[in-house]
Amino acid sequence: MRGARLALLVAWILVLALLGTLVATQLKVGTDLRSFMPAPTTPDQKLLMEQVGEGPGSRLLLVAIDGGDDTAKAALSRGLALALRKDPAFTQVVNGDFDLGMLDSALLPYRYLLSPTLDTGSLDEGYLADELQQRLDDLGSPAATLLKGLLPRDPTLETLKLAERWTPVRSPEVRDGVWFSSRGEALLLAQTRGAGFDPGAQEDAIGRLRAAFAALPGSAAAHLTISGPGYFTVVVNAQTRDQADWIGRISTIGFIVLMLVAYRSVRSLLLGALPVATGALAGIALLTVCFAEVHGITLAFGFTLLGVAQEYPIRLLSHRREGESAVASVRGLWPLLLTAIASACIAYLAFYASGVGGLQQLAVFTIAGLLAAGFSTRYALPYLLPEHARDVARMPGLAAFRGWLDALPRPRWLPVPIAAAVVAMIAFAPGPFWQNDLSALTPLPRDLLMTDARLRGELGAPDVRYLLIVQAKTADGVLAASAKLEPRLRGQVAAKALDGFELPSIYLPDLATQRARQAKLPDRATLDASLTKALDGMPFRKDLFAPFVDDVETARSAPLLTPEVFARSPLGQRLAAMLLPRGDHWVGLSTLSGVHDAAAVAAAVAAADPGARLLDLKEASESLVAAYRTRILHAVLAAAALLFLTITLALRSIRRAWHVLAPMTLATFLVLAVERMAGIPISLFHLVALILAAGLGLHYALFFERDTGDPAEQRRTLHATVVCVIAALLVFGMLAWSSIPVLRAIGLTVALGVAFHFCLSILMAPHAAQDRVR
Repeated sequence: MRGARLALLVAWILVLALLGTLVATQLKVGTDLRSFMPAPTTPDQKLLMEQVGEGPGSRLLLVAIDGGDDTAKAALSRGLALALRKDPAFTQVVNGDFDLGMLDSALLPYRYLLSPTLDTGSLDEGYLADELQQRLDDLGSPAATLLKGLLPRDPTLETLKLAERWTPVRSPEVRDGVWFSSRGEALLLAQTRGAGFDPGAQEDAIGRLRAAFAALPGSAAAHLTISGPGYFTVVVNAQTRDQADWIGRISTIGFIVLMLVAYRSVRSLLLGALPVATGALAGIALLTVCFAEVHGITLAFGFTLLGVAQEYPIRLLSHRREGESAVASVRGLWPLLLTAIASACIAYLAFYASGVGGLQQLAVFTIAGLLAAGFSTRYALPYLLPEHARDVARMPGLAAFRGWLDALPRPRWLPVPIAAAVVAMIAFAPGPFWQNDLSALTPLPRDLLMTDARLRGELGAPDVRYLLIVQAKTADGVLAASAKLEPRLRGQVAAKALDGFELPSIYLPDLATQRARQAKLPDRATLDASLTKALDGMPFRKDLFAPFVDDVETARSAPLLTPEVFARSPLGQRLAAMLLPRGDHWVGLSTLSGVHDAAAVAAAVAAADPGARLLDLKEASESLVAAYRTRILHAVLAAAALLFLTITLALRSIRRAWHVLAPMTLATFLVLAVERMAGIPISLFHLVALILAAGLGLHYALFFERDTGDPAEQRRTLHATVVCVIAALLVFGMLAWSSIPVLRAIGLTVALGVAFHFCLSILMAPHAAQDRVR
């Protein structure tokens, strides 16, 4: 017999090792948080989901350098900008310093088609003479070093004019050639290639930024401040991971102590962990087979939801009678345990029916884990447990505790006042019922948010809330419509309704505008004659400007610039993020900064182009959350109906099903009522936690409903349930103290649910009152 146990144990461990190997070699963890958002249905929601992850505002990092004098900070800013411009993790870096690389050298002749100079003037003798005289004056200024390199090819400084056009409308003060804040910090804007909703990509980009800064001479005496959506994503992930780690460690230690006190056996503790480990590995293994990529949140939440599985070995350990083998015990327990497993799986089917990729992964992981843990508890664990075990029914104090619980009054009308109290509390609770604003769940310290607002204001960075949408049949149509909006938006800036804006047409004019500018470029002979007259009396040699004449001649005959050709320049990625194909049409996305009067801006935009509109991403996100919640609620209702049918069929009695489902239902509404009376709006995370709490509470009611007529068996049921309740309160009670709003919402909801489910399952159990009568 001992040999058979050892063989089974070795086989079980080998299976776990094989599952672990499969997981280690095949598991690919994703980090895009949009996996846990519902599929968008409206055009605005689709744009929202794209911009949250891929939009320019979500990719922007705001950087401030402090410490030392202005010269040192300016040098650090230039050094950091130079390093990041060479780093493939960044698509654009702006710090007020002129960057010759903003336009690829092959596209440099196109500057005359990109710049608005020729819209109101021409390259004639008068214009050239005026520009050359200004260059002569400039050569005596501190900017002479920069101008000497530009002068032969660009005496009119069109490149600088483009650079000025492509910098934010509200730029900070420039000192030593770079931006500075009002507090004397050197400022820099960096746009990452990685999506803003991808914590892994953002963490990598921020790590590269910090490493580049640390490698600069003099950086040790300076302080680097980083802000922006991507940085916040990394901070939130780190905070959540750290708190989950220490809560997990303390909970694990507490659970070990609890098991040792409850069963006084290290062997039972170790063997009882095998079904839970089996469930976890089986769930992850199935995910690797069914999904190309598994989200990290799926694993984190999945292990939490899989906590239900720890009840299965606990039930087996507590329900063993003295002198009875574990195999015999589990046979008598299995029908009810199977019902509990099936019921929990049905409850978690609500996640799969939600249609959200992340929640569907969560459902697959949890259901597979529960089934593996349950069946291994039934068909493997009993054969490993020792033949003889201590009967927990004889535990000191347990009979007295059970007697005290049985003596509690159990009026038949108990659900009525509870239901009335719940309705009253929900009806008169302060604040909104639902939490639609996901930003309210952001666990960011206030000082970080204030720093972000300050830097965003100093830099004139885009507002992450508003987007200007332009639609047309072609990309060129979007550029033309965008150009019409520019004077209107400049009027809004003058009227103080808006601080700044960024349009696709600012980077690339439409073809008609380029063609008109190209037509105004003089031929080589005409330009040569105008240049000769303009140089009369000046110390410049005419042959110095041969590259300039060649560029103008090239621009006269060059094919017009399209978005595909412009994509070769460093700013091509910037334009690509603002110009998107959508089936049979194109969409232009324009970012705004400092929106003070959204209604006025929206009206001005609509007046300029009926096809353009201002999109409030906050409203779009709230509508998406509301639609998401509605879908989950429908799935929960369907799961509840299926649960009622399953319990009724398993117990073969509607009355007995009522004794199981009524405590679970009342407890769920009690949790809602208490949280609402505390002024807590109900978020999507509360709904997930309510389903978990209901799955736990269902087990309590199922086992308390057993009408065995055996006081010893009822004490065993009580012992198992108390151990399960304490274990759940230990984990989720600690989560309720977390500073992370999401973890706190889940912890508080489940802890309250466990407490209410336990109390109501006791009070509404039918056999206690019958025992008193007997």
